[in-house]
Amino acid sequence: MIPDSIERTIVINASVERVWSVLTEPAFLGEWFGNGEPVKIDLRPGGLLLFDHGVHGAIPARIEKVEPPHTFSWRWSQGAAGEEPTDSNATLVEFTLTADEATAGTRLTMTETGFAHLGLPVDEAVDRHRANSLNWPGKLDRLRTQCEHARA
Repeated sequence: MIPDSIERTIVINASVERVWSVLTEPAFLGEWFGNGEPVKIDLRPGGLLLFDHGVHGAIPARIEKVEPPHTFSWRWSQGAAGEEPTDSNATLVEFTLTADEATAGTRLTMTETGFAHLGLPVDEAVDRHRANSLNWPGKLDRLRTQCEHARA
């Protein structure tokens, strides 16, 4: 059986607005998610998001939802680098931001779904899920660091 989703929740010591800017602005997004270079982003549903993943090449994503400052999502291909995302080759990554009253910070929940519907052989889909599951904690730690220490 192919696991279909990944979910991670972190609390960030910064306002929802600050987290939103680090989550969506090209320079910050390139730092915490990409290869350090600013990403190209057309921040609207249907817009293009292009990540620089160094040795893995450029990875395009299609923005699905933009609801400042609470919800941001994109769909990205789980195939070859540079492959345009479609409903049959891509997973959906969604970030939800809410105020965390206990810490006066922000609770960020990231979900990535769609692994079971990629149309890949079972072992490949399971490998993609495993790799992404292992990579999200580091990316979210970098996101938290950018929010708490960098000037937005």
